[in-house]
Amino acid sequence: MSTTTRQVILYGDSLSLQGVRAALADRPDVELHWLDPAPEWPLETIRACCPAVFIFDMAAVGPDFQLALLQQPGLRLVGIEPETHQAVVWSGRHEAAVVAADLFNIVHSDW
Repeated sequence: MSTTTRQVILYGDSLSLQGVRAALADRPDVELHWLDPAPEWPLETIRACCPAVFIFDMAAVGPDFQLALLQQPGLRLVGIEPETHQAVVWSGRHEAAVVAADLFNIVHSDW
């Protein structure tokens, strides 16, 4: 039985992210990439890794950066708040929305 390897990027240097890194390091279905938050990691570089999940320190990433990443279809963003150790999850799932009824179905699809 084969397993699919998911590309996961960790972006930041908080203790919370280090804990996530340690927890995921031994998983055979995860390929981890650790990136220190710095200007030398433009969005194009991150997108080129084709990550399934982008886990980041919310103190290290601004809203513009988050919104730009959400343009990549299928990408799941997980923001970790270092002070409270809480996670916020966003999905880059793209849906066709041509009319108001389509939008209504999208809004209620996960409820």
